[in-house]
Amino acid sequence: MKQMTKSLALIAAASGVVFGVLTPLSASASAGAQALKWTRCEGSGLDPRQRCATVSVPMDYADPDGPQIEIAVSRIRSENPDARRGALLLIPGGPGGDSMNDPSEKGQKLPQSVRDAYDLVGFAPRGMAPSTAVDCGLEHRDLARTTLLPWPAADGSVDATMAAGKRVSEACARNGGELIKHISTLNEARDLDRVRAALGETRVSMWGVSYGTYVADAYLQLFSRRTDRVVLDSNDNPDPVLAERAWLAAFERGAEDNFPEFAKWASAPGNPDRLADTAAEVRPLFLKLAARLDREPIPWPGANPEELNGNVLRQTMLDSFYDPDDYPALARLILAARKGTVPPAPAGPPEAVLQNVTAVAAATICNDAAWPSDPAVYREGVAESRAEFPLTGGMPRNAMSCPTWPWAPKEAPVRVSDRGPSNILMVQNERDPATPLSGALRLREALGRRAVMVTNDSTGHDAYLDNGTACGDATVSRFLATGKRPAGDLYCR
Repeated sequence: MKQMTKSLALIAAASGVVFGVLTPLSASASAGAQALKWTRCEGSGLDPRQRCATVSVPMDYADPDGPQIEIAVSRIRSENPDARRGALLLIPGGPGGDSMNDPSEKGQKLPQSVRDAYDLVGFAPRGMAPSTAVDCGLEHRDLARTTLLPWPAADGSVDATMAAGKRVSEACARNGGELIKHISTLNEARDLDRVRAALGETRVSMWGVSYGTYVADAYLQLFSRRTDRVVLDSNDNPDPVLAERAWLAAFERGAEDNFPEFAKWASAPGNPDRLADTAAEVRPLFLKLAARLDREPIPWPGANPEELNGNVLRQTMLDSFYDPDDYPALARLILAARKGTVPPAPAGPPEAVLQNVTAVAAATICNDAAWPSDPAVYREGVAESRAEFPLTGGMPRNAMSCPTWPWAPKEAPVRVSDRGPSNILMVQNERDPATPLSGALRLREALGRRAVMVTNDSTGHDAYLDNGTACGDATVSRFLATGKRPAGDLYCR
């Protein structure tokens, strides 16, 4: 999943299928027909061709004629109507991400053949502004990165994270309103089908990234016959038992997969931010510094929290591993901390944005699947993780707000299957910190003959047109433009 900084339309010509049975939460095609009013999009730096509209969807799909909410969508039309095939939905990461600006931004990285073939369509998932938005009114301290991801105390205690999760749950119960109960991955997939119908498309193509691959998985299970060409980029572990907890657990393996690359970079001669003479020295240097900061935090005015402690360093490590271009930020923080100083506090999103993002993320993760309520589960998991994966300090097996979430999940988690059209191309970097290869292989196995997978000999999150390889990019572009996939799984150097 992308870091949580910034997630829609129904109509079903027939009922959707989940777990091999008809689901009553899908609706008929006639229910979703609506005319879209396209207007100029708000915001700066957007392609002047991009236009925005809203799609009305049920707040609760079990009550399709009840209260409605709005899903914001954006679009840039195909650049060659004669070559147009359909619409390409750009499904963002998160949960807590949106793709409203993606037609103007990442969409324009697509080769001409793909921009000719598709209208590029972005959206803000239910709960995310400028769609009908939610906000839990959290305390400022609970918006810190090291609280949003449940880093345990220096001694491994989970008491503080359990308390923080309880504060978040109680705030969402007080302030989240009725909508927060209905934010989930399956409902986002249903919203996307309403968007498909409102666009007038019989089938739709998709490019899902990170958590967006899980949303696409849900759509593939509910509405597989309404999919055209599907690209799953930086793939979530589909484990139906762990569900969203699998994303959190992925960081321990993702950090281990990536640290050797950082160590090589941080020990390279001529690097102005060089940390050590050899790669082998970088890991013990990092672990020693993190332990020292656990004992002796450095004041950091303007940051949240207002100190550089061991967990802030570990979180900065994870954030920097998303893109090797961010290695210097981590190295400079390490260099400063070793001298007992800190760089200027990093700028973050406005608090209103963080409030919105955090509420959507918490709601999605907790509404998707039940988490154990017994703190002992997390104490044991944290202790095991700290011993086996010291880089991530036990965080990947700790609790978020879900053990005390006030509402039980309304549906079983998404269960990926190998039933459906063979129209999926997966693309995955070998060294990904957030959605590691090990989880992608689980998804590849679950999809069976439906998918072919491209594995890049590359480092970082987001593979296609970002941190992947020229070979991988060309393979995905060819699939989107022509429908041609490799005959079998492919390894790209």
